[in-house]
Amino acid sequence: MSTVEEPEVRTWNFPRGTASVAVMVGFAAEHGVPADRLLAGTGLHERVLTDADAQISAETELAVVRNLVRELADVPALGVEVGRRYRISTFGIFGYACVTSPTLREAISLALRYYRLGFAFCTPIVESRPRELITWIHHDTIPADVQQFLVERDIVAMHRVMSDLLGARVDFSSAQFSYPATDQTEILERLFGVRPQFDRAHTTFGIDPDLLTQALPQANQPTWAVCVAQCRDLLHRRSARTGIAAEVRDRLLPGTGATGFSTPPTLEAVCRDLNLSPRTLRRHLVAAGTSYRALLDEVRQALAEEMLTATPLSVDDIAIRLGYAEATPFIHAFKRWTATTPAAYRRAHRRD
Repeated sequence: MSTVEEPEVRTWNFPRGTASVAVMVGFAAEHGVPADRLLAGTGLHERVLTDADAQISAETELAVVRNLVRELADVPALGVEVGRRYRISTFGIFGYACVTSPTLREAISLALRYYRLGFAFCTPIVESRPRELITWIHHDTIPADVQQFLVERDIVAMHRVMSDLLGARVDFSSAQFSYPATDQTEILERLFGVRPQFDRAHTTFGIDPDLLTQALPQANQPTWAVCVAQCRDLLHRRSARTGIAAEVRDRLLPGTGATGFSTPPTLEAVCRDLNLSPRTLRRHLVAAGTSYRALLDEVRQALAEEMLTATPLSVDDIAIRLGYAEATPFIHAFKRWTATTPAAYRRAHRRD
């Protein structure tokens, strides 16, 4: 018999801290690429990377990833090498909560519960089997131009963090990738302790289930409880919209009694209402860890979920009410937000 654990969300589009960007900026600097080139087009300044309270949108980190992949295209096994730079300390209080967990199983459960406090773009689904713990890596919603880099970065980072937690190298029992073989096979085999397979139906890795019950070297129940409480508070703060982000979000919401908007307000219209230039508003939103597009997606997702569960409207009608010309782009967007289709969401959440 197997059991399955999933993250609290199945999307990469959530606000995050800047520590991951700091890792990539540091890696690029070692290869002669200055910070300003890696941060180009993001609105970020290098000084924000040392601010533990700073937030950025996932799209901002994605822009940094694209800059890194472009600037260091000739570096062998780029995703692997960057992934090896992520240590448990990179994750701040979230990482410390994992370190002080009683066992690896508890640490994995906590990591899934507070998934949004990390930096992954892949979605890990953990299946416990009698002879192997399998992690299914879902990456179909990651943009194709950086998908392989982020898959390798995220899996190698997960491997490195598990080794940090146990205080010893973790060998995978299996490793499979859904894309064709590359020249990184030997590197991955040395790193994972097993030869990876390519061109498989899914991307997965496995570990010995006996590792799950091992007590972690730095397990400490009182400290763990305090850290978990701090993780809960941090997640709440990141999820809350305040200041300029709240003002923009309020202006994107339809009026009282409306069930949608046939045409959402443009960035320019919101700027006029707030008496700000588009450039200034974008800068403020970046500082708040979001963007106009991310806030519009938030509003659209909330309205879509409400209409799918509380009204008999068809998917086509909902798409039109959310400002889409037809259902297809709405379905693609909804799957990016929730990792499921509107029809499947309605079946799972429909109110009686």
